[in-house]
Amino acid sequence: MTMIRNHAGTSSDVLLDVPSAAERLGCTPRYVRRLVMERRIPFVKLGGSKVRFSALELEQWIDTQRVEPSTK
Repeated sequence: MTMIRNHAGTSSDVLLDVPSAAERLGCTPRYVRRLVMERRIPFVKLGGSKVRFSALELEQWIDTQRVEPSTK
């Protein structure tokens, strides 16, 4: 995991690599790469093929994927 700093110089977020994001999502790294390829998940591209995921954005994305139960 990599720390990034905001403009004030304080820790603001953590960048996760593919295996860490997969662990957080409870899926395989292959599935995370598929989400990236299909642009279904927010990611940061660090030149070439290296991608990272903002831990904060990943949590927000998880919240947007929530499906509420239907009522009868």
